[in-house]
Amino acid sequence: MSKKCEHFSEEKDVSPKTKSCEECEKEHLPVVAIRMCLTCGHVGCCDSSIGKHATKHFEETGHPVMKAIPNDIWKWCYIHEEYY
Repeated sequence: MSKKCEHFSEEKDVSPKTKSCEECEKEHLPVVAIRMCLTCGHVGCCDSSIGKHATKHFEETGHPVMKAIPNDIWKWCYIHEEYY
């Protein structure tokens, strides 16, 4: 078992900026599931969606951790590719 990723402890107390994927709303794209950035609250679609906006947000900002919303059943670190 690996050591717990340090990025999970860096998350801030943020709220979602939108109810669905910000970019998909603008582009009128369908969304499979949404993820929220735990650094800034950006809401993006998952990699099963056409836009893959949650991953694109990480690539553009370097914000390392996101969580599944609205159920908050897991968190993901893009840097270490680990669930928590």
